[in-house]
Amino acid sequence: MYLFFVDGQEIGEQEARITGSDVNHIRNVLRMKPGDKLRISDGESRCYNCQIQAFEEAAVILSLLSRDEDGTELPARIVLFQGLPKGDKMEFVIQKTVELGAFRIVPVATRRSVVRLDEKKAEAKLRRWSAISESAAKQSKRTVVPEVGPILSFKQAVDMAAGFDVKLFPYEHAEGMEETRQILSQAASGMEIAVFIGPEGGFEEEEVEYAKTKGFLPITLGRRILRTETAGMALLSALMFQLEK
Repeated sequence: MYLFFVDGQEIGEQEARITGSDVNHIRNVLRMKPGDKLRISDGESRCYNCQIQAFEEAAVILSLLSRDEDGTELPARIVLFQGLPKGDKMEFVIQKTVELGAFRIVPVATRRSVVRLDEKKAEAKLRRWSAISESAAKQSKRTVVPEVGPILSFKQAVDMAAGFDVKLFPYEHAEGMEETRQILSQAASGMEIAVFIGPEGGFEEEEVEYAKTKGFLPITLGRRILRTETAGMALLSALMFQLEK
């Protein structure tokens, strides 16, 4: 069943309205008709099963059939702090980690990040990344559209995550898979979990030491060196299996 995100103010007790670009998509691309069913979410916590009642010129009128109480969100909030990668890899990272359940994605400019964006380019990138997040959320039937950005420095990102319940820091020089398993087992429902992934060149030693002073736990992702666009997906996959019952 197709899912669309709707402003919470457009959702009433028995009816809801879809407006904007989704109207054309529903009418002319999907060719849906009155009586067809779909799902809507307010992008925060409410998700409904609906039936198309009628089409207006700039809106689709829906009847609310039932509230979806099961939901598709992970029981913990995972924030991915992703070191800025080269090229369009960030788009791939956002798409796949949204599918895996990331609650928010924060781009991080580390010392070894090759990419340097001025304010104008950063704004354009954030718009593009946000659109990719929304598209991935629709495809994977998320009830939340994960926020992307703004771009932070490494210190800003670490300080922001310092109060999280679990702070994970994959590092190529970390040792001990058994210790990593024990750390991952601490993840539980209701927690805020920070996942830091370095860019292509990894983290500098000074960055690692600063993160440790804020309670971050260096972990290993195995004996193989993973690409930056692979590491986040590997860790989120492990957390997904740990959190979902």
